[in-house]
Amino acid sequence: MAGEIDLIKLLASMEPILLDEEYVFCTIRGAQYGDYTEISPLASYLESEGLTLLVTKDNAEKANLKYEGVFKGITLTVHSSLEAVGLTAAVANKLAEKGISANVIAAYYHDHIFVQAEKADMAIEALNEFDC
Repeated sequence: MAGEIDLIKLLASMEPILLDEEYVFCTIRGAQYGDYTEISPLASYLESEGLTLLVTKDNAEKANLKYEGVFKGITLTVHSSLEAVGLTAAVANKLAEKGISANVIAAYYHDHIFVQAEKADMAIEALNEFDC
């Protein structure tokens, strides 16, 4: 099933859902894909500086991994196409208006936004302001 590409339809039908867990971003110099599977990373990205992992705060602490901020995840419950234009920008701009950072991960079916934990409720309110 192909995802939606029309920005107006995406924003109008989007229902942001706040995830329960707290998440952190960690980086491990010299690590490779497949390392740290025991802490169940939600996402990973290999950069020249190291392997970035998105994991629950609890799992990072159990593995003694360092992190700088704590985030809450928001899933945009609309099946957006990976070729849709403007959704990430619209969401990031809306959150920026409220002083909230937007760390966006696009997956096949949905976009996922990670915001500062203390601003998560404010982020949900902001994302619910879209009225197309």
